[in-house]
Amino acid sequence: MLTPELAGAFARVALANVRREYPRRLDQLLTSPGTEWQPRKLHPAFYGSYDWHSAVHMHWLLVRVLATHPSLPEAGQIEQLLDEHLSPAAIEKELAFFHGPGGLTFERPYGWGWLLELQAEALRLDRGPWGKALAPLAAEIARRFEKHVAGSPYPVRSGAHGNTAFACLLALDYSRIVGSATLERQIEEAAQRWYLDDRDYAARYEPSADDFLSPALVEALLMKRVLPAAQFRRWMAAFLPEPGPLADPPIVFDHADAKHGHLDGLCLSRAWCFAHLGYPELFEKHLTAGLPHVVGGHYNGEHWLASFAALALSSQLSSQTTAEARTHP
Repeated sequence: MLTPELAGAFARVALANVRREYPRRLDQLLTSPGTEWQPRKLHPAFYGSYDWHSAVHMHWLLVRVLATHPSLPEAGQIEQLLDEHLSPAAIEKELAFFHGPGGLTFERPYGWGWLLELQAEALRLDRGPWGKALAPLAAEIARRFEKHVAGSPYPVRSGAHGNTAFACLLALDYSRIVGSATLERQIEEAAQRWYLDDRDYAARYEPSADDFLSPALVEALLMKRVLPAAQFRRWMAAFLPEPGPLADPPIVFDHADAKHGHLDGLCLSRAWCFAHLGYPELFEKHLTAGLPHVVGGHYNGEHWLASFAALALSSQLSSQTTAEARTHP
């Protein structure tokens, strides 16, 4: 469903955004008046797209587009940019930031999850030197992710960057691509510790005004990935037997407002979840609501929405997926 026309439009947006140094949102610990703060010096790979995590997932978008549409007219530009940004020297500098002041929790868990997903995509593509260059940073983030989930008695159930289930979904993808049994086991054990006893989710309380994720749906999708099919069906029947109010796309008053625009992203992330949970009609409904605001809008949304659109459009809808998710014992 990611057509060549959409892939090209997304690629052009991403190519422009990952090179756009300003405006920039900073998220770092300043330890003295002379602390370096300039994004391009600290983050030679991920200095664009307004903030670090958005830069990471817009690079993921470029790799995904290259994988799905290798003959795209923009392919040469994408490869050149990835060679520049995902070079060993640039990634070494990124890794140094994580080992510096404030680096221990920098971008945890959302940016961590997307960095691991970027590496998973680069390894799936198996083309170019990018996976090899990213490997040291990805390995460090994976190590920290293992420790984080193992030491977290509770998840974060927000609909924004702190959400634990969404980050775990991305990290789980990485763990299965690289064969990291330890990371996969830690995520599976943590997901069951956090969510296995959840019942009767109050879907009427979603969304909040800051949401670009559905706490209910990303939790459900994570549990689908970590539980055997029959056990997941029983769990889902107790947790969220029907989408209820989640079936309706959120109302957005001002698409140019940074927080209101989160709700456009919510449409797209819900579409991704609905696709994998077996609700093709709700996938279409939410995709239709969110897609018109991805390209050509205000930079508040354009610096990140295309990656969520690509995530949704790359979802695989199948009769098996639908049957597994919708058939309750």
